[in-house]
Amino acid sequence: MNAIDSITLEVADPEAAARFYSAAFGLDSSRLGLRASEAPTTGFRGFTLSLVASQPGDVDALLTAAVDAGATVLKPAAKSLWGYGGVVRAPDGTVWQLATSKKKDTGPVTRDFDELVLLLGVEDVKAGKRFYVEQGLTVAKSFGGKYVEFDTGSGAVKLSLYKRSGLAKVAGVAPEGTGSHRLVIHGASRPFSDPDGFVWEAAEPSRA
Repeated sequence: MNAIDSITLEVADPEAAARFYSAAFGLDSSRLGLRASEAPTTGFRGFTLSLVASQPGDVDALLTAAVDAGATVLKPAAKSLWGYGGVVRAPDGTVWQLATSKKKDTGPVTRDFDELVLLLGVEDVKAGKRFYVEQGLTVAKSFGGKYVEFDTGSGAVKLSLYKRSGLAKVAGVAPEGTGSHRLVIHGASRPFSDPDGFVWEAAEPSRA
């Protein structure tokens, strides 16, 4: 295993979710799988998805489109030490970070983004790092027990691990949560669950 082929969100209403993701982010079933689920889940689900754009104007355009499509703003877009970004919660409950490392626009504003990043909030970053290295992933960046970024090559989705409490703070939500993550990750050579209960499947997802 050296890449994530795709991800599937488990949602109450796949058709409604598909309409939202198409309108908000231009994502269709070729990039984001959706699966019907009523699995109990409360509070923070332990992960966020991040769209990394080229410039602040693109972040604003994505955030505006998301809100117009029904998302809730958790953090308004603002400048920070690392760049510019905001956070929204989709109607299905998934938390999305919209961000760029740039602080000024250098071209026409669009709703395009360069990367789709999955950030898993884990209790023990170092243990999670060891686990995923054992599964065949290569570490690209590591900052002690706070953050790990893996080299997923040309995979459709980038993968990072973040301390759960830290990721919740970044997302603007309380860290407490129970039940299903409502997330399935595809790309493993065999099905497994990681130490924090995130589920990996080998097969390609069925698309909504």
